[in-house]
This record gives sequence, structure tokens and C-alpha cells, in this order.
Amino acid sequence: MMNVKEIAENHFFFTSESVTEGHPDKLCDSLSDAVLDACLEQDPAARVACEAVAKCNMVLIAGEITTTANINIEQIVRDRVKEVGYDDEKKGMDYKTCDVILKVVRQSPDISQAVTKKEDDDLGAGDQGHVFGYATDETPELFPFSHLIALKLSEKMTEVRKNKTCAWMRPDGKTQVTVEYVKEGSNIRPLRIQNILISTQHDPDITNDEIKAAIMEHVILPIVPKEYLDDNTIYFINPSGQFVIGGPEADAGLTGRKIIVDTYGGWGAHGGGAFSGKDPSKVDRSGAYAARWVAKSLVANKLCKRALVQISYSIGLADPLSVHIDTYGTVVEGKTDRDLFTIVCNNFNLKPGLIIKDLALKRPIYLQTAAYGHFGRNDADFSWETPKTLDI
Repeated sequence: MMNVKEIAENHFFFTSESVTEGHPDKLCDSLSDAVLDACLEQDPAARVACEAVAKCNMVLIAGEITTTANINIEQIVRDRVKEVGYDDEKKGMDYKTCDVILKVVRQSPDISQAVTKKEDDDLGAGDQGHVFGYATDETPELFPFSHLIALKLSEKMTEVRKNKTCAWMRPDGKTQVTVEYVKEGSNIRPLRIQNILISTQHDPDITNDEIKAAIMEHVILPIVPKEYLDDNTIYFINPSGQFVIGGPEADAGLTGRKIIVDTYGGWGAHGGGAFSGKDPSKVDRSGAYAARWVAKSLVANKLCKRALVQISYSIGLADPLSVHIDTYGTVVEGKTDRDLFTIVCNNFNLKPGLIIKDLALKRPIYLQTAAYGHFGRNDADFSWETPKTLDI
């Protein structure tokens, strides 16, 4: 039998995880988005589907790019690897000596003719797919508490590494947070934190005890609200005992392999499409941003306490094939989920071209989304995080 803590009736545990920007998959996400931003900076109409692979001291950039921009992809890759902190093969990669392999072609004309239209209203979706947005009133960000803490812990790890507070820390790292929730009628509320797990790559000459003390002082305590910690909270810090070899030396990295980290930490749902390296004509990205915008607007306008929004698309068609709203039974008294569906249809135009226009998605803003989540962040460039005042 599993050794797990017994839990009170109407309580449950939920776990979310995050990774630092030096995790090999996140490194690849940032490489893909750095190339995308470089294209959009010169050519807002660029069509970009850029994938990255990182292993040992090598990066492969592959995909389809159609743009008038003149960019040096190899230099973009080296600059980004340096910024993340991989400056020595002993850390997992060296920006100065790594091999950079390019396999990039133009977008398929079959896709281009289906997507590109003269008017915003007529812009066809870049592919078929279904996307989800989620919002909850459990935090001021209208974002799941378990995932918010996991994301903030990973971001703090990078901060203390780069500002030399923890100069022994290396780029690769992961966090995981288990929260005890309580059910209150149809809604849920975070009650306390049961477990915090942090693994960080480190220099070979620091002890586990020193790592644990530094992580508690400089990462956990500055981030986690103290009212959620108690004597029963358990901390797992570098439970493997040693984490010197990391980054692309230890594990291959791939763009788009951290889709749950990028979204809601396991809450809500996910359509399966990744974000990084895709221009906004790809509804995997723009549609998912719109779905979050819709869900957050419903909760912010106090029409419900939780909301899941699904939107589906077909390649080449502008109008969504379907829109689905689920409030988990938390819809405000006097309304139904069907009423909220009507409100959404009356307040949002979810054609890809109009999503791009309304959320200003042709800007070079995507590198900053590549780590620490695409949602739940107070950043002026994250236009989908500003709720819309709804005409009810």
C-alpha cells in the first residue's frame, strides 16, 4: 500500500510542477520563440513553425519559416544558450562551441493558400485542433494556486542563480508542489501545502546540507505565503542526492514537451498543441490565448468561480467549429452554462484573424512566455491576461 497521508472528507491533494529556463525542454522552447520574435520584429506577417532539439553540445533548428526578415538563426541560438547560462560543457552545453544545425524550409504552399486571406475576418486557422482555457477565483491572478507556486519557485531559482545569491546553482532545475484543497459546495479552495519538491543542478563542490539551507532561505520562504506552510509540510530538496550533470548533457531537449507546465499545471484540460515557435496564425497558440481570455473574463466578471472554455477549429476556416463552457457548477445564481455560452458569443469574436488583432499578437513578445508559464502572470505584454468587461 502507498505511504500517503490520510485526508479529511471533502479534502483532496493536487500536484503541479514547473521547470527552470535551463531545463533542456525549456531551453528548446526559448530557442524556438527567440527565432519567432526575431522574425516578427522585422516582419509581423511572418509564418513561423520553428522546432528545436538540444542534446549534448548540439542544437538542431528545424521547421518552416516564410518571412521577409533577414535573421541569423545560428547567432540567435548562441545568444540564447549564453543567456540561459550554458557557457561550459561541464554544465551541459557551451554556447561558444556547440554545433548548430539548421534544417529550415518555407511553409507548405498548401497550408499557406488555405490560411492567408486579405481580410482579418477571413484569416483561416493554421491547422485543425481544439484548445482550452481555464480560470479559477482561488488566487488574485484567477489561476490555480498549486501551479502558480510551482511556476514562481522555478522563476525564483533562476533569479538567485543569475544574481549570484546562489552562485553554485546551475541552469537546470524542477519544482513540484502538492496542495491540500477543500471542497466548499461546488467550488474549491487551497487550504495548505503538503509537499514542496525542488531539484536543482549544482556545482560539484557544494554539500547537500548547504543546498537545502540555501533553497529554503532564498527560494521557498520568499515565494510561498507562510499561511500555507505548517509543521506537516514536507520538503524534498535534491532528493536524488546529487545533480551535477544536467541540461542537454543529461537529457535531450525538445520544443513543445512541457505543455502542462506552460498552461494550468494539470487543471482544466489541454488540447495537445504546444505553443513555442508558432506564429499566431497557428490556433494552438492564439486560440489557447483567446480561450484563457474568455475564461478569465467570465470569472473576473463574477459570472462563475471556475471556468473551462474549449474552442475547436478547422484548417483554412475562420469560424470556430464549436465553443464549450463548463463552470463546474459554480455559475452565479440566476444563470446557467448555456447563458454564459450566449454571453461569450455576444462578447468575443473567436476567428483567428480577429483574435490576433484584438490581442495584438503580431508583436515580438513570445520569448518571455517560453518559461514560467503563458498564463497567470502580471505582464503588460500578456494581453490575454487582461479580462474584458462583458456586456451581460
